[in-house]
Amino acid sequence: MKRIIAALAVLALVTAVAASAGTSAKTLSGTVGPGYSISLKQNGKLVKKLPAGTYSFKLADKANVHNFVLEKEHGSAKFEKELTDVSFVGNKSVTVKLTKGTYKYYCEPHESFMHGSFTVS
Repeated sequence: MKRIIAALAVLALVTAVAASAGTSAKTLSGTVGPGYSISLKQNGKLVKKLPAGTYSFKLADKANVHNFVLEKEHGSAKFEKELTDVSFVGNKSVTVKLTKGTYKYYCEPHESFMHGSFTVS
Protein backbone atom coordinates (compact mmCIF):
# COMPACT_ATOMS: atom_id res chain seq x y z
CA MET A 1 0.00 0.00 0.00
CA LYS A 2 2.86 2.40 0.85
CA ARG A 3 4.45 1.75 -2.57
CA ILE A 4 1.18 2.59 -4.34
CA ILE A 5 0.82 5.83 -2.39
CA ALA A 6 4.47 6.73 -3.12
CA ALA A 7 4.00 5.95 -6.83
CA LEU A 8 0.87 8.11 -6.96
CA ALA A 9 2.71 10.97 -5.25
CA VAL A 10 5.53 10.77 -7.82
CA LEU A 11 3.02 10.67 -10.68
CA ALA A 12 1.22 13.74 -9.31
CA LEU A 13 4.53 15.61 -9.03
CA VAL A 14 5.59 14.71 -12.58
CA THR A 15 2.16 15.78 -13.90
CA ALA A 16 2.35 19.10 -12.04
CA VAL A 17 5.84 19.83 -13.36
CA ALA A 18 4.82 18.99 -16.93
CA ALA A 19 1.70 21.15 -16.70
CA SER A 20 3.72 24.02 -15.27
CA ALA A 21 6.28 23.80 -18.07
CA GLY A 22 3.54 23.88 -20.72
CA THR A 23 1.80 26.84 -19.10
CA SER A 24 4.86 29.09 -19.01
CA ALA A 25 5.36 28.75 -22.77
CA LYS A 26 1.89 30.25 -23.32
CA THR A 27 2.29 33.40 -21.26
CA LEU A 28 2.15 36.79 -22.95
CA SER A 29 3.19 40.04 -21.26
CA GLY A 30 1.25 43.16 -22.13
CA THR A 31 2.11 46.69 -21.04
CA VAL A 32 0.18 49.90 -21.55
CA GLY A 33 1.44 53.27 -20.34
CA PRO A 34 2.62 55.13 -18.39
CA GLY A 35 3.36 57.21 -21.48
CA TYR A 36 1.69 56.65 -24.82
CA SER A 37 3.01 53.14 -25.48
CA ILE A 38 1.50 49.68 -25.69
CA SER A 39 3.22 46.34 -26.25
CA LEU A 40 2.65 42.60 -26.19
CA LYS A 41 5.66 40.31 -25.70
CA GLN A 42 6.48 36.66 -25.23
CA ASN A 43 9.81 35.80 -23.61
CA GLY A 44 10.88 39.45 -24.00
CA LYS A 45 10.22 39.59 -27.76
CA LEU A 46 7.43 41.51 -29.48
CA VAL A 47 4.62 39.13 -30.51
CA LYS A 48 4.18 38.86 -34.29
CA LYS A 49 3.02 35.23 -34.78
CA LEU A 50 1.55 32.64 -32.42
CA PRO A 51 0.14 29.14 -32.79
CA ALA A 52 -3.56 28.83 -31.92
CA GLY A 53 -4.21 27.96 -28.30
CA THR A 54 -5.00 29.26 -24.86
CA TYR A 55 -2.79 32.05 -23.52
CA SER A 56 -2.41 33.80 -20.21
CA PHE A 57 -2.15 37.56 -20.74
CA LYS A 58 -0.16 39.09 -17.86
CA LEU A 59 -0.96 42.77 -18.15
CA ALA A 60 0.71 45.79 -16.57
CA ASP A 61 -1.57 48.80 -16.96
CA LYS A 62 0.46 51.78 -15.80
CA ALA A 63 -1.93 54.72 -16.30
CA ASN A 64 -5.56 55.55 -15.63
CA VAL A 65 -5.95 57.15 -19.07
CA HIS A 66 -5.30 53.93 -21.02
CA ASN A 67 -6.83 50.49 -21.43
CA PHE A 68 -5.79 47.26 -23.15
CA VAL A 69 -8.22 45.89 -25.74
CA LEU A 70 -7.73 42.68 -27.76
CA GLU A 71 -9.69 42.30 -30.99
CA LYS A 72 -10.04 39.88 -33.88
CA GLU A 73 -11.96 41.61 -36.66
CA HIS A 74 -12.12 39.03 -39.42
CA GLY A 75 -13.19 35.42 -39.74
CA SER A 76 -16.14 33.42 -38.55
CA ALA A 77 -15.52 34.08 -34.85
CA LYS A 78 -15.17 37.81 -34.26
CA PHE A 79 -13.71 38.68 -30.89
CA GLU A 80 -13.29 41.90 -28.94
CA LYS A 81 -12.45 42.06 -25.25
CA GLU A 82 -11.38 44.90 -23.00
CA LEU A 83 -8.68 43.21 -20.89
CA THR A 84 -8.21 46.30 -18.68
CA ASP A 85 -10.45 49.34 -18.51
CA VAL A 86 -9.43 52.99 -18.58
CA SER A 87 -9.72 53.59 -14.84
CA PHE A 88 -7.69 50.48 -13.93
CA VAL A 89 -4.05 50.79 -12.87
CA GLY A 90 -2.12 47.71 -11.81
CA ASN A 91 -1.42 44.12 -12.82
CA LYS A 92 -4.02 41.71 -14.11
CA SER A 93 -4.05 38.22 -15.64
CA VAL A 94 -6.61 37.20 -18.25
CA THR A 95 -6.82 33.84 -20.03
CA VAL A 96 -7.88 33.97 -23.69
CA LYS A 97 -8.28 31.25 -26.31
CA LEU A 98 -6.78 32.49 -29.59
CA THR A 99 -8.02 30.98 -32.85
CA LYS A 100 -6.57 31.41 -36.34
CA GLY A 101 -6.66 34.95 -37.68
CA THR A 102 -5.24 38.44 -37.27
CA TYR A 103 -5.54 40.16 -33.92
CA LYS A 104 -4.88 43.70 -32.87
CA TYR A 105 -4.36 45.15 -29.42
CA TYR A 106 -4.81 48.80 -28.65
CA CYS A 107 -5.69 51.52 -26.17
CA GLU A 108 -9.24 52.54 -27.09
CA PRO A 109 -8.94 56.27 -26.26
CA HIS A 110 -5.68 56.51 -28.24
CA GLU A 111 -6.18 53.76 -30.83
CA SER A 112 -4.89 55.82 -33.77
CA PHE A 113 -1.33 55.69 -32.40
CA MET A 114 -1.32 53.12 -29.56
CA HIS A 115 -1.77 49.78 -31.27
CA GLY A 116 -0.08 46.58 -32.42
CA SER A 117 -1.05 43.38 -34.21
CA PHE A 118 -0.13 39.71 -34.59
CA THR A 119 -1.29 36.64 -36.46
CA VAL A 120 -2.42 33.30 -35.07
CA SER A 121 -2.00 30.20 -37.24
